[in-house]
Amino acid sequence: MQIPLEELTITPGSACQGCGAALAARLAFKAIGPNAIRHRVPCCPDSTTAHPSASSVFESGGAMLTGTWRGLKAIGRTDVQVVGFFGDGGTYDIGLQSLSAAAERNENIWVITKDNEAYMNTGNQRSGATPIFARTSTTPVGSVTKGKQMRKKQIAKIFAAHGIPYLATASVGYPEDLIAKINYGKTVKGFKMLIIQSPCPVGWRYDGSKTIEMARLGVQTGIWPLYEIIDGEKLKLNYKPRELKPVTEYLKPQARFRHLTDDNISLIQEETAKEWETLLKSDELGRVLL
Repeated sequence: MQIPLEELTITPGSACQGCGAALAARLAFKAIGPNAIRHRVPCCPDSTTAHPSASSVFESGGAMLTGTWRGLKAIGRTDVQVVGFFGDGGTYDIGLQSLSAAAERNENIWVITKDNEAYMNTGNQRSGATPIFARTSTTPVGSVTKGKQMRKKQIAKIFAAHGIPYLATASVGYPEDLIAKINYGKTVKGFKMLIIQSPCPVGWRYDGSKTIEMARLGVQTGIWPLYEIIDGEKLKLNYKPRELKPVTEYLKPQARFRHLTDDNISLIQEETAKEWETLLKSDELGRVLL
């Protein structure tokens, strides 16, 4: 696959060293190309691109995208990609209601989510995307609580249940896969979603030089599987190693998980293995199994 050469992101001054979200923006918009309008809601970093852009409050991301697409359609500009580049807060939580409505209507828009698993732009508060047991500023580790006690929201399954034409997961550690998925999505009419694993060295508390390594370990341990779902029912796994690496290889380098007990790790390993088996069966059958 040929990787696009044109750079469409302007290096964001708000990005930290090793920022996975900034890399997600760079890769995603190289594939989207110049003929697009970018939309944003509050997120970290507010990656800047060379496209015309508009911003809104968290709650209105789906409505803003819908209005832009319908306005373009009214003047005959159906060639323009309408793209929302949101964080997990703008997708999993505060922005969910308007995105769900847009998905239900099957609006011809893109939702690209850079998932760094917390509200990083305001100080690393927990979100629906934060994994179980992770330390954040609002799920501290102390004598009473030991990090977040709820599991990560399965947002891909939620949107797949809408029956949207195209949904996929991606990782900044696998750029060819990410770009190929956007290239395919550009040929699809209707609601498209790409959820990109975007490690955050500040919030996840690892060395910023290890971002790609962390991203790849997320995939190789099965914690962040790479797959596509077509029309809400046909599933294809894009990465199938013969054997997954132990989850400890992904968890141990991140200080947000430093407090985990052996029982905590065993639970994560067990649930990861169970979900992986479900995905393998789904891939074999070619349909989503919940």
